[in-house]
Amino acid sequence: MRTFAIGDIHGGLRALQQLLEKLKLASNDKLIFLGDYVDGWSESAQVLDFLIELEQRYTCIFIKGNHDVYCENWLKKGITNDIWLFHGGEMTIQSYKRYTKEGKRKHIQFLERMKLFHVDGENRLFIHAGFTSMHGPAQEFHESNYNWDRTLWEVAVTMDRRIKKDSVLYPKRLLLFNEIFIGHTPTTRYNINTPMQGCNVWNVDTGAAFKGRLSALNITTKEYTQSEEVHILYPTEKGRNNAPYLKIEE
Repeated sequence: MRTFAIGDIHGGLRALQQLLEKLKLASNDKLIFLGDYVDGWSESAQVLDFLIELEQRYTCIFIKGNHDVYCENWLKKGITNDIWLFHGGEMTIQSYKRYTKEGKRKHIQFLERMKLFHVDGENRLFIHAGFTSMHGPAQEFHESNYNWDRTLWEVAVTMDRRIKKDSVLYPKRLLLFNEIFIGHTPTTRYNINTPMQGCNVWNVDTGAAFKGRLSALNITTKEYTQSEEVHILYPTEKGRNNAPYLKIEE
């Protein structure tokens, strides 16, 4: 059995389909999606349809991202704001134009049952963004940190590699888990278009919402598989490339 962590999709159904085809999945493979299924390319609603069907054939775990929270609030309560609309929400709303109330209800139920984080039997954490509690995500005071926190990754990626785990200087949050797998912060911010490692943290968001690729990381071997650059698959669209690239709203 192989287990893959899959990065932020952002409405790029064609990239997701291409990626899964490249993986040549076996029936006992497991897929752990790290969140942000919507907001960006034109097929956000269709991505959710595809994933609902996919979990009928494979073992899947779905982590909820910050953009998925935006989408859920809109589907349930009609809540919008200018930040969300500018950062991909408008394309998500357009993707629902032909959906019935029943179709939207099915997506609400899917979003509601997504996990905020997952810890597997080998003490590996899967979370969209991060956590701030020194006691781990189960003790997190602000639930929004699961979807929004960047400090975990910033600490991990800037950590001096010479500092060992037994040092008093080593970040205590990172010692709570053998490995941590996240999305949320595109590696393309660092001019890297593949999954990145900082300490024991692996970032699998390789900028699919912008001009990057969608990635799947084998959590055991650390081999990765990628789609084409997603903008090539949507040649008439801009994705989130009009959004300010370094804003926190990513």
